Amino acid sequence: MGRITKRLVEAAVAEVKDYIIWDDELPGFGIRIFASGKRSYIIQYRTQGRSRRLTIGMHGIWTPEMARREARIQLGRVAQGEDPQEERQIDRQAITVKELCALYLTDLNAGLIIGKGGRPKKQSTIDTDTGRMHRHIVPLLGPRRVKDLDKADINKAMKDIMAGRTAVSVKTAKLRGKAIVRGGAGTAARTIGLLGGILTYAVEAGIIETNPAFGIRKPKDNVRDRRLSEAEYRLIGTKLREAEIDGQYAIAAQIIRLLALTGCRRSELTKLRWSEVDIESSCLRLEDSKEGKSVRPVGLPVIECLQQQRVSDARTYVFPGTGRDNAFGALPDHWTKILGGCGLDDITPHVLRHSFASIANDLGFTETTVAALLGHAKGSVTGRYIHTIDAALIAAADTVAGYIQGLLDGAHYKLTAYALDHTSRKQALASFLAAAVAEEPAADASGESLAA
Repeated sequence: MGRITKRLVEAAVAEVKDYIIWDDELPGFGIRIFASGKRSYIIQYRTQGRSRRLTIGMHGIWTPEMARREARIQLGRVAQGEDPQEERQIDRQAITVKELCALYLTDLNAGLIIGKGGRPKKQSTIDTDTGRMHRHIVPLLGPRRVKDLDKADINKAMKDIMAGRTAVSVKTAKLRGKAIVRGGAGTAARTIGLLGGILTYAVEAGIIETNPAFGIRKPKDNVRDRRLSEAEYRLIGTKLREAEIDGQYAIAAQIIRLLALTGCRRSELTKLRWSEVDIESSCLRLEDSKEGKSVRPVGLPVIECLQQQRVSDARTYVFPGTGRDNAFGALPDHWTKILGGCGLDDITPHVLRHSFASIANDLGFTETTVAALLGHAKGSVTGRYIHTIDAALIAAADTVAGYIQGLLDGAHYKLTAYALDHTSRKQALASFLAAAVAEEPAADASGESLAA
């Protein structure tokens, strides 16, 4: 016993077993002498009937006076009913961002993470989320404890992704597969959005109390408002006809044509099954679109293309791949071959989708009608079948697809919107009624319909 000083600590001799020298001025404060010769400052206290020991730090890093001041602070906390040793153990066991991502992925793959529309996330979304976690979130924040994260940490991670500090080119599990990760503002915005969802999951699991990603100002993602001009449609039509005549890229050309005529997403057509094609009702009954099940009205030009495409009832997919019964998977490469090098390098399937919607709007169709044609959730056809009341949607699909088909064939239009003036509407109505009268069944002498 004695006052613990630097001279006393350095004069203490290591023995066969560890031993402790207690300070006689501050009860509970001591220096532990290890058999190896190391020395560490400690405190010993009792709480809730248990004796606990807390290590302050190693001699050399801590001086006796520094350790004494820390001991007074910790023993003061004990006097107020706290338990510093238990808090340290909990702190050491705190989950890291990497471990949180692993927990989130487990529930994600089990279908326990609810996504858009109150449904479990689709496999394609799971794959994308997994990539963002492994290639951005874990490399930047993985070792950090979730409870220690703050807005500054998340903002720094976002700026690192924007600056391309997580850019990498890695081999994937697919044969000759490669993932090129570039970063940028769009990737940063979507990754931080995913991190916010993961931290909300942590809040719901009781791991943290608040979400530090809430309120983070993310960079504005690239607004994909590119639309095709009429001249570009005509150029695309020329390139598609060349590809169809050549034959090498004919399937890809057909897919590109239908993307333009339907506004469908790429995967909705490349993975389209014949069981999802309803020729009679002029629609596609997609089983697994981005919005889940979706009934998509399509125009007559689309139906005619599909009828030409069907050569056998034995195939599963409308556009088959090279395997026994696989979906077509070479569209990205063939797309470049068909449309590359002619001023259309920035055209993507989404541009065709956006252009379809823009033309439908130009032609005077309402936002709800356009949403139904595109398969958006707010305008989706929810019935199992398209009934007579939905004939307006079929007519809209015919009009938009017919207009775009004309552009692809090289047509030049003067009128791009439905005429709302009184005279034009009256002429259109008269034409419709005249056609309806001409189609009435003939009657015999008694006045009864021959059809009856």
